[in-house]
Amino acid sequence: MDTAILHFISPPIPYFVDFGYANYGVGDSHIERNEIRVFDLIVVRKGVLPIGENGQDREIHEGEAFILLPNGHHYGSAPCKTDTEIIWIHFQTFGSWQVCLDMDECMGNQMALIEEHKKLAYLNHADVSSIFIPKHMKLSAKAMEVLETFFQQAHEPQSLRNWKRQATFQSFLQHLNRESSSSANNTSIELADRIELFIRQNYASDITNSVLQQKMNYHPNYLAKMMLKVYGMTPMNYLQYYRLEQSKRLLLQTPWPIARIAEEVGFHHVSHYSTFFSKKEGLSPSGFRSKFAKKH
Repeated sequence: MDTAILHFISPPIPYFVDFGYANYGVGDSHIERNEIRVFDLIVVRKGVLPIGENGQDREIHEGEAFILLPNGHHYGSAPCKTDTEIIWIHFQTFGSWQVCLDMDECMGNQMALIEEHKKLAYLNHADVSSIFIPKHMKLSAKAMEVLETFFQQAHEPQSLRNWKRQATFQSFLQHLNRESSSSANNTSIELADRIELFIRQNYASDITNSVLQQKMNYHPNYLAKMMLKVYGMTPMNYLQYYRLEQSKRLLLQTPWPIARIAEEVGFHHVSHYSTFFSKKEGLSPSGFRSKFAKKH
C-alpha cells in the first residue's frame, strides 16, 4: 500500500495516552476536530470508515489503520455506508518527527531530524534511532493480535492496566515499524545496522574501509552506499561522528586531559582531534568543556 511514512526519532519512544472504540451505523460520520494535540491511530475492525484530514479524503477498510496528525483538521468525509467498528489509540511523542512521502525521503532527512531531535529532547549525547510507521497501512494478523490485548486488559486494576497498555502499545508500534519497509529497504537497514554496531563497539580501534570489507564481506563502495542510504553518511564519516560524540561525553563527565580523551576515542594525535572538534562544533574541546560542564 503506497502511503506517507511517519518518521519518529527515539528515545523517547512514542507513548500511549488513551484508548477506546466506537461504532458507526449507516449514515453516521466521524466527528470533526481541529488540532487535538495527540496522534490518533484509527483501526477499522469491521466495515469502512470515510475519513478526511486537511482536505484529503480516503476510506479506511476492515483490517486497515490510519494515523491522524496532532496538528491537523480531521472530519468524516462521508457518511458510513455500512455498520462500522473502530479502535482508536491516542499517542504522543516528545521530540522530533516528520511526515515523508516515502522511505527514501525519510532516509535522506534522517541526520537532520536526529540533530533537531537532540536539541529539542535534550539528548545531545544519547544514542538515538529512527522509527518508521506508515500513515495508512494494512495490519498483519500478528499486529491485530497484539492490538486485541487492549480489550483483555480492561479487567485489570487501573494501576496495572496503565503499565500493561503502555507495553502493549510499544509492542504494537514495533510490529508496524518492522512491517513498514520493503524487503530491499530491510536489506539496506540490516547491513547498515551491522556496520553501525561494529563501529560503535570498536570505535576506539583502527577501523578502515579494508577492515570493514573483511568483517562485512562486501566491497567498501557498497558498504558506503548502504550507510549513506540509512544513516546519511559513509562508514568513515559515521566513525568520526561517533568518536566526536563519545569525546563530548567524556569532556562533560570526566576530568581527563584533552590528550587522554582524544586517545580514548580513537584519535592518534591530539592536534588532529582538536582541529576536527573545532571544525564540527565551532569551539575547541576545552572551550566546549568550559561552556557546558557544571562548575563546582
